[in-house]
Amino acid sequence: MKPLSEASKTTPSPQDQLLRFLLLALVLVMFFTSLELMGDSFKLMGGGLAESLLKMTSNPFVGLFIGILATSLVQSSSTTTTLTVSLVAAGALDIAGAIPIVMGANIGTSVTNTIVSLGSVTRKEEFRRAMAGATVQDFFNFLAVAVLFPLELMFQVVSTPAAYFTESLTNLGGTQLLSPVKQITEPIAGFLIAATGESGILVLLAGLGLLFLSLRFLVKLLKSLVLGRSERMLHDYIFGHPVVSMLFGVGLTFLVQSSSITTSLTVPLVGAGILTVTQIYPFVLGANVGTTMTAILAALVLSSSGAPGSVEALQGIAAVKVALAHLFFNVYGIALFLPIDQLRRIPIRLAEKLGDWAVTNRAYAIGYIAAVFFAIPLLTILSTRNLEMSYDPPKPERLEQMAPASAPTSEVEAERLTPVKG
Repeated sequence: MKPLSEASKTTPSPQDQLLRFLLLALVLVMFFTSLELMGDSFKLMGGGLAESLLKMTSNPFVGLFIGILATSLVQSSSTTTTLTVSLVAAGALDIAGAIPIVMGANIGTSVTNTIVSLGSVTRKEEFRRAMAGATVQDFFNFLAVAVLFPLELMFQVVSTPAAYFTESLTNLGGTQLLSPVKQITEPIAGFLIAATGESGILVLLAGLGLLFLSLRFLVKLLKSLVLGRSERMLHDYIFGHPVVSMLFGVGLTFLVQSSSITTSLTVPLVGAGILTVTQIYPFVLGANVGTTMTAILAALVLSSSGAPGSVEALQGIAAVKVALAHLFFNVYGIALFLPIDQLRRIPIRLAEKLGDWAVTNRAYAIGYIAAVFFAIPLLTILSTRNLEMSYDPPKPERLEQMAPASAPTSEVEAERLTPVKG
């Protein structure tokens, strides 16, 4: 643990601490609302585009980049993966098209972190640290996809265990959990969206304004609150051990149902110099796992609808398989890039190098966001959409034995509902 500053030796009064916590709560509401507004702005400007993209999967490679682009547009992997499993459950998307999308969603969700790091762009050292803290998740996701996507296409390493475990889960049903954060921020965001006349551009500007303002205060408040005992608690307990940090990331993300929120919280902590990239790395990996729970819950709900053996039930089973594939993808990624020291250091070093590089010219950071999350995926989709690739992931046993859930709803329903003549 790094030595505490001299300021940390002065313990503020209980009244001062209470006031700071109240201010922190207010600033966090501003911060979360800004994230909500940015996501809503892209939905207003491109939500329909994101849904259209999810239905365009002509091959696994296109599906992967559609997942990146669609998630970058809505800034929420939970939204993309839940929409994906819903499309699978509706018969509008098959398993082979959905699994690459959820892999791409892992990359696209980290765009929010990188945008948050821009809140420190005017302060050189803070921006260097914040950029590194924001992009360590990017590089982990890039590396996980680079390794696991080819292995999935060749050997179905992700989809095979997902198909096996689907059988034991589909009879459980599911429940929709309410995100406590969204219960607070959605009404505020809704009011601001209505005040702007539901203009996507104005909502985006309002979100960015709140983001920069909240981050400015958040860094100062976090510095004052985590000095002394609070800083020692962060270093010794929450972020002191990789396993604890990872589990904390899983649990917190499961509670708020948004990895964008939980991982974005670490960016100002790193920017302020309170935590290091190495310390938050296991936490963001845990957040990747925690965010898969939203789609799993949604898929379980969908799988519990319809009579056993019906088209709806079968398509729900396929949705559970896709949601579990997202979970196994993240678990495999953690198994590859967390326990082994040499591999663990790769995404950390790449993120720190990018932070150094971005500080030399702030425009590089904006160019990185525009290229990685929008331009490259869009160009790849357009240039490879006619490419033919064979990919047939294994299906759960009940889908193999009965009607395929991959058939479009309209065709299956038409066959099922056509009256028998004679």
